[in-house]
Amino acid sequence: MEQRLRGVMLKARVLTAIVLLVGLLSALLLLPATAWLGLCALVCGGAAWEWGGLAGFGRRACALLAFGFGLLCLGAGHWLGLGADRPLAAAQLAAFYLVSAVFWLGAIPFWLARKWKLASAPVAIAVGAIVLLPPALALAHLRLIDPRVLLAAMAVVWVADIAAYFSGRAFGRHKLAPAISPGKTWEGAAGAAIGVLMFGFVLSISLNVRPPAGWGGFAILLAAYTAVSIVGDLFESLLKRQAGLKDSGKLLPGHGGILDRIDSLTSTLPIAGLAALWWVR
Repeated sequence: MEQRLRGVMLKARVLTAIVLLVGLLSALLLLPATAWLGLCALVCGGAAWEWGGLAGFGRRACALLAFGFGLLCLGAGHWLGLGADRPLAAAQLAAFYLVSAVFWLGAIPFWLARKWKLASAPVAIAVGAIVLLPPALALAHLRLIDPRVLLAAMAVVWVADIAAYFSGRAFGRHKLAPAISPGKTWEGAAGAAIGVLMFGFVLSISLNVRPPAGWGGFAILLAAYTAVSIVGDLFESLLKRQAGLKDSGKLLPGHGGILDRIDSLTSTLPIAGLAALWWVR
């Protein structure tokens, strides 16, 4: 019975993943910039609803948070030129990304080590804005540069997640953060880094693109990007554990909620956006 239930869950997970991938590719290739920005705002609002749940908000407060964050994303995106209706405000966009980078690289390691909580509504809203708004803007920004740039930035995270899962199942012995996410192992993290390196090098060679930082620097950047993606995953796992939740939501059959699917992207997409501002002139 248990094996049959796992089979049903796996089928739902695979079907949902296919639908999401087809929908994402269709939107990436077909939607105009303004409509894509609207979709990014919708994702931001949906994630904010779930964030409110992690913070212990009631349904009304979650709805207000979702509406506010979605509207903020839409307004900020147009102001920054991500709706393609005005020139890109690169300096202002970089400020959003830098705040996010400082948060993930400077504050979150301490947060995870000390297991801080979203202690109050103002803290939850402020942290939620840092976690959700910059990656939503990066979704619009990277797609505006080239849909393939956004797809590559996301694909690296997907490869890391898949490689970590299979290498962890096959070789996992040493727990990475047992008090936060018991299923994650150092072997899984190493597998994620190896998978990302292989993917990055094969993609660069097949496209005949030489990394601006050289191959050695490229390898370091890919490994660092993988580490940041794992940090994003661990952060959401900690908040779910503190809230007593298995998943952030139930919107996606077999996958949980929006935050469950974008946890690693919240930490990595702003980094990718910052790199794009630096390299793409």
